[in-house]
Amino acid sequence: MAAPVQQPPQPGGGKRKGKAQYVQAKRARRCEGGGPRQLEPGLQGILITCNMNERKCVEEAYSLLNEYGDDMYGPEKFTDQDQQPSGSEEEDHDVEAALKKEVGDIKASTEMRLRRFQSVESGANNVVFIRTLGIEPEKLVHHILQDIYKTKKKKTRVILRMLPISGTCKAFLEDMKKYAETFLEPWFKAPNKGTFQIVYKSRNNSHMNREEVIKELAGIVGSLNSENKVDLTNPQYTVVVEIIKAVCCLSVVKDYTLFRKYNLQEVVKSAKDSSQLNPKQATQAGNAKEATLESGDKANQNDPAEGKNNQQVVPENSELKPTEPVSEIQVINEGAAKPELTSQVAEGSESNENDLS
Repeated sequence: MAAPVQQPPQPGGGKRKGKAQYVQAKRARRCEGGGPRQLEPGLQGILITCNMNERKCVEEAYSLLNEYGDDMYGPEKFTDQDQQPSGSEEEDHDVEAALKKEVGDIKASTEMRLRRFQSVESGANNVVFIRTLGIEPEKLVHHILQDIYKTKKKKTRVILRMLPISGTCKAFLEDMKKYAETFLEPWFKAPNKGTFQIVYKSRNNSHMNREEVIKELAGIVGSLNSENKVDLTNPQYTVVVEIIKAVCCLSVVKDYTLFRKYNLQEVVKSAKDSSQLNPKQATQAGNAKEATLESGDKANQNDPAEGKNNQQVVPENSELKPTEPVSEIQVINEGAAKPELTSQVAEGSESNENDLS
């Protein structure tokens, strides 16, 4: 029987280096660029979902954001260490002045390494968070989607949704309520007003209740201005709530329905679908629509009651009267615990959970 092979003794007392020491060294190298290395409260940025290729997603995000960031805010400027003013020879002899100078140089080098866009760990699979510095995320993302919608050009392959995050806080209900009271004021506090919906998504978090969060946020919006109305069809503002682990990401965006829930791939498809019909196809589609209308008119003449019902369903461009949303806001303000409010306000966000994310 062969004798067991003895491993050579490890230097430094014969103990192997723990795995935690390697992890700490790796994280330390990752933080050399300065700034936070993972998603945490107090950050602003852009939350991006992708399809199984996060590295390629980060590359596409940097390219796209730098292109439109330079267009809106000008090229990114960097300071050169060689151009920084150096102290006089007299200060070099002074120990205190030399120490202050060294600390100032360290801070300056750290600030120089902070880029306009910096990827940090999001804490969820297929999700990338790009921290922003010195820009307004909601305006930049809206500008990107607006340009893609107009030009009909596909500029990304793996990026799916691109959501601006204007503020982050701890993902606990009391912290979210306190933060939202001031965060939502620029859009909903009197004299500002508008129609709104709330969309909710949670990842790697089990202690938050979706219906409770939506109800509390809707109550805060209603308390800021009683004229704020719920509209689940085509609201002016969409309050986006994205929870990842113990961090809550909030934003208020426009044209959420028009830009297909801020999905870059779907925006290109919708823009192309509306422009790919040639004149012949458009004529055929028009004839088919006329034939459908004629058959409907005949059916209405044969059955007056049925025709009356059809007249209420056929129009597609009819405007929805905000009668029910008014009652919903009133219920929120009165504090009545009606399950209908939670289900109706949350209806607009249920489809969000079915998207690829």
